[in-house]
Amino acid sequence: MNQNIKRKLPEWLKRPLPAGTDYSSTNSLIEGLGIETICTNANCPNRGECWSKGTATVLILGNICTRNCKFCSVAKGAPLPPDKTEPDRVAELAKQLKIKYLVITSVTRDDLADSGAGQFRDVINTVRQKIGDIKFELLVPDFKNCQEKALEILADSLPFVFGHNLETVPRLYKIARSGADYQTSLNLLEMAKKFLNNCPTKSSTMLGLGETDDEIEQVLKDLRAVHCDRIAIGQYLKPSKTSLDVVEYITPEKFDFWAEKAKQIGFNWVMSSPFTRSSYNACDEPAI
Repeated sequence: MNQNIKRKLPEWLKRPLPAGTDYSSTNSLIEGLGIETICTNANCPNRGECWSKGTATVLILGNICTRNCKFCSVAKGAPLPPDKTEPDRVAELAKQLKIKYLVITSVTRDDLADSGAGQFRDVINTVRQKIGDIKFELLVPDFKNCQEKALEILADSLPFVFGHNLETVPRLYKIARSGADYQTSLNLLEMAKKFLNNCPTKSSTMLGLGETDDEIEQVLKDLRAVHCDRIAIGQYLKPSKTSLDVVEYITPEKFDFWAEKAKQIGFNWVMSSPFTRSSYNACDEPAI
């Protein structure tokens, strides 16, 4: 993969800068409560749209990751211990934004014995205690050193949608997802279906890193083989100067093609577009 190629952003990927009263209010609230969001830390292109609607994807367990994936702009280093005040602060954010569907993700915490599963559980349970009518979606790391233990911990906070992203095709893992393993991620999704009372499972993949159509289709088939229900497919966009370069900008028509292919393969919730991210419009009802 040539890291020196600079590709011009096509018209379909251009968006106005975030602005507006609702956006500013959400930004001020998030900053005031000291809450991290993946919207900011990953430089998400949908931040303006989502924050203007009063929604955000919270990033728990700090903003420092123990891994250094080259598609991601989240900082790598030695994280701080889990913050015991975080569940209450997230609950306050959800209350003030009147959130009905809360997406919770985290940095990868290989330094913790439970990889952070206990903090996910505590955030959910605290928010649920303070806001009765709310649904949850988790986007978790691979828990690679403690998958069964982590799922046992999370079982105490059902129901929720369980999400874990494959991100890309197996061939590109060494380039894009250092420290991760394709089969380990598939195993987690399969175990979640068994351990978490058949809860809905979800994954996401990026296009534009140099993958082939055959490789993408195989990823979709591999996910359905472990009974993954939901799939989000979006365009990789370089989030920082040190991140991987984009190899190809995929057309909206090709994303439509993959949406139809995913439905044919058997996913019951499909979102596929250039701006799709794993938590984008996550509250939408299943497509079929």
